[in-house]
Amino acid sequence: MGTAFTPSRFDGQVVIVTGAGSGIGRATAIRFASEGAKVIASDVFQDRLDSLKTDFPDLNIVTVAGDVSLQATAESLLAAAGGRVDVLANVAGIMDAFIPLAEIDDATWERVFAVNLTSVMRLTRAVLPAMIEAGRGAIVNVSSEASLRASASGVAYTASKHAVNGLTKSVAVLYGPKGVRANAVAPGAVQTNIEAPFKSEWAQERLGPLMAMIPRVAEAEELAASITWLASSDASNVNGVILPVDGGWAAI
Repeated sequence: MGTAFTPSRFDGQVVIVTGAGSGIGRATAIRFASEGAKVIASDVFQDRLDSLKTDFPDLNIVTVAGDVSLQATAESLLAAAGGRVDVLANVAGIMDAFIPLAEIDDATWERVFAVNLTSVMRLTRAVLPAMIEAGRGAIVNVSSEASLRASASGVAYTASKHAVNGLTKSVAVLYGPKGVRANAVAPGAVQTNIEAPFKSEWAQERLGPLMAMIPRVAEAEELAASITWLASSDASNVNGVILPVDGGWAAI
C-alpha cells in the first residue's frame, strides 16, 4: 500500500533516517532516496544496512551503523551528511514488553528512554545549527498511538512517546521562526520487526481486551508516505503537529 513516489521531490536534499535497517525506517529511507534525496541511513545492525544497499544499489544511500542513542553516533551521522541536513527522520524505536510500573526494571526503563527519546534529542540537537543557518529544515519524529493513550504499551514506552510529542512541539515553537519545522507521526499497529511481547500477566489481562479495538495492521510504506509528506514542501505550513497514522484508532 502507500502512495506512488513523487519523482524529484527531494532532489539535492540530504536526509538522515534512523532505524533504516527494517520496518518504517527502511521504507522511509527507500522513499526519500527514490524521490531524489541523498539518504544517510542509520541502524544498530550492520547486516540490515548492507541488505538495504544490496537491494537498492542505484539509490544514493550512505550507511552508518551504530547505537542511535549515543552521542558518537549522532556525530558520525552528521559527518556522513557533510554537515548539511535538510531533513531528519527519527524513526528508530523499541518497545517495552507491555511492562507496567509496578513491574518495570531500571534497565528496561533506561534503554527504552535512551532509544526512543534521548536519540531524538541528540540527533535533533546535532542538526539544528545547520538548519538554523540555512533558514530551513524539517524534522519528523516517529511517535506512537501510545503517546495519545495509555492502553497501547507498557509504562516506559508510553512515557517515552508522550515525551517525544513534547519535544516535537517544543522544537516547533522555538525554532519555527528560524525556518525549522518539527512534526511527528503517531502510528498504530504496523507490520515491522519490532518485538512487542506481553511479559506481564496483568498487562495482558488488563490491556488484551482493549487491543481488540485496534484497526488493521498498517504496512511500513504507508507510514513512509506520511513521513515524507510532512518533510516535503507540501507541508510547508504544518508545524508542531502530532499526526495519527493509525487507520482511525485515535478516533475510537
